[in-house]
Amino acid sequence: MWRSLLPRGTTCLSQVAAPRFLHQRHFPSFCARPLTQRPLRRPTCGLELRREGYFLEHSGTRAFKKDAKSSMEFPVSAITVTDIKHYLRSKDILFHDGYSCLHTPSIFVEPSARKDSFSLFVDKTTGRFLCKDTLVEGSWEDLQDCLEVMKKEMQECLSPKVLLGYSESLEEQEDRERELREVQRIWSSSALFSDLPEHETELIKAMFQITKISDATLKKFGVRLFKPTKSLVFPWFGGPDCSLKGVKLLSAQITDADKVIYNEATIPKSNSYYNLFGLPLVGRMDTEVVLTGHELDTLAVSHATGLPSVALPRGVSCLPPILLPYLEQFKQVTLWLGDDIRSWEASKIFSRKLGLRRCSLVRPGEFRLRPAETLARGRSFDQILKSSIPAAHKSIVSFKQLREDVYGELVNKEQVAGVKWARFQELNRILKGHRKGELTVFTGPTGSGKTTFISEVALDLCMQGVNTLWGSFEINNVRLAKIMLTQFAMQRLEDNLEQYDFWADKFEELPLYFMTFHGQQNIKAVLDTMLHAVYLYDINHVVIDNLQFMMGQENLAVDKFAVQDHIIAAFRKFATNSCCHVTLIIHPRKEEDDRDLQTASIFGSAKASQEADNVLILQEKKLVTCPGRRSLQVTKNRFDGDVGIFPLDFAKSSLTFATPIKGKHKLRKFAGKPEGGEAEVLAKKEEVKKEKAAKTAKTQRNVMKENESLEKKLS
Repeated sequence: MWRSLLPRGTTCLSQVAAPRFLHQRHFPSFCARPLTQRPLRRPTCGLELRREGYFLEHSGTRAFKKDAKSSMEFPVSAITVTDIKHYLRSKDILFHDGYSCLHTPSIFVEPSARKDSFSLFVDKTTGRFLCKDTLVEGSWEDLQDCLEVMKKEMQECLSPKVLLGYSESLEEQEDRERELREVQRIWSSSALFSDLPEHETELIKAMFQITKISDATLKKFGVRLFKPTKSLVFPWFGGPDCSLKGVKLLSAQITDADKVIYNEATIPKSNSYYNLFGLPLVGRMDTEVVLTGHELDTLAVSHATGLPSVALPRGVSCLPPILLPYLEQFKQVTLWLGDDIRSWEASKIFSRKLGLRRCSLVRPGEFRLRPAETLARGRSFDQILKSSIPAAHKSIVSFKQLREDVYGELVNKEQVAGVKWARFQELNRILKGHRKGELTVFTGPTGSGKTTFISEVALDLCMQGVNTLWGSFEINNVRLAKIMLTQFAMQRLEDNLEQYDFWADKFEELPLYFMTFHGQQNIKAVLDTMLHAVYLYDINHVVIDNLQFMMGQENLAVDKFAVQDHIIAAFRKFATNSCCHVTLIIHPRKEEDDRDLQTASIFGSAKASQEADNVLILQEKKLVTCPGRRSLQVTKNRFDGDVGIFPLDFAKSSLTFATPIKGKHKLRKFAGKPEGGEAEVLAKKEEVKKEKAAKTAKTQRNVMKENESLEKKLS
């Protein structure tokens, strides 16, 4: 019935005003359009350039002017966010890093009125700025000029009228005034739906496929009906006072093929129409918003869900940068722009402008239509919004997201390298420091002093404030604490018991904790304890001594190498997720006594060395009897690749290791292989010496006897 009321062939909007004041956009009925239609051409979402210029007006003899033809929406010279930040820092201007803009205190507001408000927004891409308090806007060069004037004139703020547009021509002034009069005329001539007869309201709603949208929703958004053309009127309220800035009219028209299309027109003209329909209804505390491509879609979202929703002024064709500051308050933006390929491509482009991390996209599909059609068909909005796709995947980042972190590592290279050891300078030279989130695998021959050495390494870090958790499954905590206390005091407290309380009091102050496990343990129980310690005690370093003691509690039916791989992978994941350094002691395979250990000597498969960030090997030359027969070799260093080896001296009185002075010790090797331990080697050495001395004495006695016999013969 309502189709008979529609004009044919020409748009009914031509009756509203002169065509030069109306921007018209034609699109077919979203309900009559089949879902299998051919996709529309991909949009070109480039930013529109506007010819405009500004000059600074102040009390003085100087004036700053710009060529009206050169000032456009893009700055003349390329500007980067780094340049903007450096400039603001050089002027001692505080700023917050937002999603798409930098937030600074407005220089167009008195300091007493600013408080903690950061109401001036600088676009990170173009450098254009907008003050939401005064609606002053301009290019990056304009903002620089304003700041330079403030500095030179020693002013704390500038008048909002300091940036004035170039004087308009007479024709431009007349057009602008005529547009304002036309906006007021249309608005005053329009009627609220609640004031219309019921049958007329039903007819208009059926005409625009909004029968399920209530009159209360239409009234809340200020939607009216312009009776002369049967057009819906969507207002543009803007500015601090929310005054009427413009209107958009939507009318229906039937073609010669009996198809209904909808036309829209804006006053003022499209390149000056910067409306986010529905924005005045958004509260300051709202953190989520649904961004749509049309006003009818915004009405549908608000009516069906009650969520804050706004519509773009020109549909999916453009997202003007001047509107980005108004979207900065939202932590979550859902883009539901349409149900075709063109809308989907626009969603991806707009999400990059708005910030990928906070955007989610509603993918077009058979069950994900545009909001107005979804409401008309009675489908669930909640299900569609929950199935929206995050624009940024948690496992994918760009260099833009990493840029500041990379710069931070370059600037703070000493802090990034980690905590330095005080007792092991050679270890600092190779590994550069102890870093969080890494996995260190430590191995060495049986009886070479692995536990003693790694306890001193951990104690060194603990004395510098690194919260340490010890998991000793091989020796009990009392014996381990005794070793570390001796290393801490640098003397045998057995011989100085009167000093025990003094050193124990100091040792007790260290951020050192011990797991109560001993013997074979289950990996899950150990990991649960480690997670609890990291959370409650801020543990930064966990030492596990050793891996083999955790393999006995696992499933015996599973291959032992598979069990070891599972445990190592669990520790690797814990170190990364908890940002905690894990040192894992692993026994080596059996090797010949005269051969040095290699990375491949670590017991088990290659997973231990592959997952580890650092691989340390305590080498011991069993055929050497003098001090300095031990050395520490770094065979893997993922931080910067440096590897190397340096000798160690063991002081039995303090149970400590130290790097010997170069050339102090010379290694003496035996020609043969000793059969026993060090004591047996020394005993054999003494026996050899005695045998040599006995032979020498016997030879001397024989020589003396022969000389005596010769003397007798001669006499």
